Amino acid sequence: MACSKLRDRDALLTEEGMIFRVYGYSHPSNAYVCDLEYAPVSVFKSKDSRAIRGEGKQTYYKFYSDQGLRFVRKKYPQYTVWYAPLQTRLVGVHKEQITEIRKPNQTFRHLLEERPGDSLLQALQKLANIILNRSGLSEADFGVFGSLLHGFYHPLFSDLDLVLYGKEKLKRLRETLGTLYLDEASPLRNEFQTEEALKDKHWRFVNYSPREHWWHQRRKMVYSLFTDKMSGRIIKTEFEPVKEWRENHSEYNLNTRITRKGWIRAIAQVTDDSEAPFMPSICKVEPEKILEGVKVDDIQRIVSYVEEFRMQAEKNEEVYVEGNLEQVVTSTEVFHQITLTYGPRYYEQVLKVQRLS
Repeated sequence: MACSKLRDRDALLTEEGMIFRVYGYSHPSNAYVCDLEYAPVSVFKSKDSRAIRGEGKQTYYKFYSDQGLRFVRKKYPQYTVWYAPLQTRLVGVHKEQITEIRKPNQTFRHLLEERPGDSLLQALQKLANIILNRSGLSEADFGVFGSLLHGFYHPLFSDLDLVLYGKEKLKRLRETLGTLYLDEASPLRNEFQTEEALKDKHWRFVNYSPREHWWHQRRKMVYSLFTDKMSGRIIKTEFEPVKEWRENHSEYNLNTRITRKGWIRAIAQVTDDSEAPFMPSICKVEPEKILEGVKVDDIQRIVSYVEEFRMQAEKNEEVYVEGNLEQVVTSTEVFHQITLTYGPRYYEQVLKVQRLS
């Protein structure tokens, strides 16, 4: 099919019905780097009780953590793409393999325009009215992802998963949500208002405590609880930041090389957090102290592909980071970065503010 320009969180389908999420903004010219998010029951069945989506002929299963990566490598290696800077193959879809494209902003507009046929769509429209009226943002600034995007949500159990486009729009949304959280008449509350949000949460990170996670998540503002009187339930609501087209810049270059240099533990100060809300989440930093690993003085940034560490630190904050040290060689410069991503020591990785208020 003809392939329009795509960006983070746009969805691709293949001939098997597998659903991939476009990941980030840097891609080869003939393909998109992706995450495999869902597969039909004819292709994949999970033992995880959380994974099932839809029912009957439209039953899908969701992939968690690195399940999709392992599944593709084992069963569908044709859905990998050569990524020259890393000199390796990543999960991805070539343009000629795409059978359908689903865009969050288009689906969001459609869901707002149609007559709601169930309680979740009614809740979505109520939520949208509140946010749009209070923030001054427009319908074009939002999208939906997850089961709402793909139409296999459950009206009584699914969450409200929204996309918000643009850096300045995100700033305005966070300010609006902060005000709504404090308004007793508002149906919106910060999901991480209290540590109760972590109750019964299975925790595997080694160098990052549940309480530290709670502190960081609470101030991000984009995780909400929406009290819907019509359905009588509290609906988890999430706003995922995605770049506007004019902010979209690809770092993909055939001549760039990124090479791992070992594990590192370090203290650094954040000098620029403008790319921190997006995926990958990037913070420019000044290194202050290397606690473990190769002693280098040209670490320019921390790059995180780990969802938990998105929007984690703000400008001028001192952070503790543990992850993979990488050397980046471009046609104009050589520098180092610390990268948090899938790998053997996944749960040892961390990015956190040194002094919590």
